[in-house]
Amino acid sequence: MNFENTLSFAKEMDASDPLHPLRKEFLFPQQNGKPFIYLCGNSLGLQPVSAREVMSKQLDNWQNLAVEGWFEGESPWMYYHKELKKLMAPIVGARAEEVCPMNTLTVNLHLLMVSFYRPDQKRFKIIMEAGAFPSDQYALESQVRFHGFDPAEAIIEIAPRAGEYTLRTEDIINTIADHADDLALVLFGGINYFTGQCFDMAAITKAGHEAGAIVGFDLAHAAGNVPLQLHDWQVDFACWCTYKYQNSGPGGIGAIFVHENHFTDNSMNRFAGWWGYQESIRFKMEKGFIAEPGADGWQVSCTQVMPMALYHASLLIFEKAGYMDPLRQKSLKLTAYLRFVIEQVNSALGFQQYQIITPAEDEQHGAQLSVIAKGDAKGIFNQLVANNLLGDWREPNVIRFGPAPLYNSFEDIYHTGKLLLQVCQEEAL
Repeated sequence: MNFENTLSFAKEMDASDPLHPLRKEFLFPQQNGKPFIYLCGNSLGLQPVSAREVMSKQLDNWQNLAVEGWFEGESPWMYYHKELKKLMAPIVGARAEEVCPMNTLTVNLHLLMVSFYRPDQKRFKIIMEAGAFPSDQYALESQVRFHGFDPAEAIIEIAPRAGEYTLRTEDIINTIADHADDLALVLFGGINYFTGQCFDMAAITKAGHEAGAIVGFDLAHAAGNVPLQLHDWQVDFACWCTYKYQNSGPGGIGAIFVHENHFTDNSMNRFAGWWGYQESIRFKMEKGFIAEPGADGWQVSCTQVMPMALYHASLLIFEKAGYMDPLRQKSLKLTAYLRFVIEQVNSALGFQQYQIITPAEDEQHGAQLSVIAKGDAKGIFNQLVANNLLGDWREPNVIRFGPAPLYNSFEDIYHTGKLLLQVCQEEAL
């Protein structure tokens, strides 16, 4: 597509965008009476307009039904998570019985690793990307120590080559093959939070299985961002948060995926709880854990109704959008246009003030561009915020821009380029 760095072009793109009306379904933060250009959906999604209504409805249920709300009303709480499962599954390319909303991300990662990281003296190593989000690093370190191994020996981190910012798929595949004899688990992020690189999850899963290992993914930055086919890729397990691209609110409900291949594995360990017990006989209150079939069997505590209600509000918008294919088509155009206007800014300044470290290839990125700002990078970021543009700051010099296709516009991107140029010219940075 031939882009133009003009307001009229951006408005034309928005006018022809079939998803543009969904922008009205979200509330934008304001500063000095003006809405922000919000490019931080990769950190926290915007509040759906309907969120207040769905929360109010559940508060009414609590008020009017009290404990009977578990079994009475329009959507009894006992089964509420099942409504969400049907809406969640298309977002990650799964069957409804393979997904479940529950807990929060790192709690779910620990629960899943109880089942899927089963090291022995021969196979005990874990392969992950260097620079993974710290929570994953801490979880893996503690799991390895829990099993009596040394993280320095058991955890293999794959780093980019010298002078590069992102990983090469061939290096990931080769590292997996090199450790085929002692590898227990491959655990990657679907998208690296810092660089915005989207990994070839299908290839990683295939390589991991060929090496005899279990393969799982932290999809915090991938779920609701890029199309996923967890079932078809034969991924063993995955977990994610829902408050980024899926707009479930701060600290929103987490979610898991467990491939149906593992549903009948009775040898699998798990930390059990009442809500994971077989639903049809749960209230008999008998000893001896019997798992509910599917991903629901990994539940521990009862349904978190209020967080699920907020997530439900956003999931209905995903359904209205047609799920991931149309969102991905728009996302690629938004990020391509953002890349274009950043290059236009560099050209106007006469030097590379902004260096994009996110891969340019469509299959290697989602709705995020990570940008190294030269000079006083934090000063630039602060000036952008002062001028009602909110991205995300990462030390030491990276600004992450995450245009979300559900609510961001091409006009947002045009004004972003204008501000990136303006703050550099005004501050002579």
